[in-house]
Amino acid sequence: MKIATYNINGMNARLPVLLKWLGESKPDIACLQELKMPQENFPEEVIKNAGYNVVWRGQKSWNGVAVLSKERPITEITRTLPGDAEDEQSRYLEVTIGDLTIVCLYLPNGNPAPGPKFDYKLKWFERFNAHAKELFSSDKPVVLTGDYNVIPTENDVYKVKHVEKDALFLPETREAFQKLVSQGWTDAIRKLYPDEKIYTYWDFFRNAYNRNAGMRIDHFLLSPLVDKKLVAGGVDKEVRGWEKTSDHAPVWIELKD
Repeated sequence: MKIATYNINGMNARLPVLLKWLGESKPDIACLQELKMPQENFPEEVIKNAGYNVVWRGQKSWNGVAVLSKERPITEITRTLPGDAEDEQSRYLEVTIGDLTIVCLYLPNGNPAPGPKFDYKLKWFERFNAHAKELFSSDKPVVLTGDYNVIPTENDVYKVKHVEKDALFLPETREAFQKLVSQGWTDAIRKLYPDEKIYTYWDFFRNAYNRNAGMRIDHFLLSPLVDKKLVAGGVDKEVRGWEKTSDHAPVWIELKD
């Protein structure tokens, strides 16, 4: 089974890129972030014609998450991260596909920091960590994936000095991520490539992609039952070089069925 995550940075603008990638990569499950479109505008028929069932939560102009499944049905569990009934941002989708629980998330960016956006990021992270702990304790096969907007370590960015004051790299952010991982989750890509410089995002500015001036902010965290089935993973870096593409590249893992 191949599972992928991809921040497409606008469904309207990137739909041709998404369809091309789905056709070439053929993931069994794909989690998308930053749809940037209202719920009613999502191109459900186009996605179904590409061979995928889909559950999504849209939001006008911002955010938005979706889970696509090739052939297998999707059962929605929740589209709201527990802990704040007043939070209306579309950043969380939890589903089951077969016996697998999939969480697709788009964690807040938090910039500029300090400030209210960074405060929201940390509060969202606290809520997510609390819910993730419950999911881990369930002893079910669970995958937490998406755009975490977290650079976990210095090895996950091309130059530390360029992100020292960025909300993605501030100590509070990295500490929250480490608290999450310490619950027992496996960082799949880092397990497969413990020492390599691997990036999933390259800015649109300053020729970042061609200079490979990137960062790793899209992650797969696996519960033990999923971790023991992990056989491969990587980043479809070439997609970042396509015309009218996202500033992220798809990240994927493969599991033994």
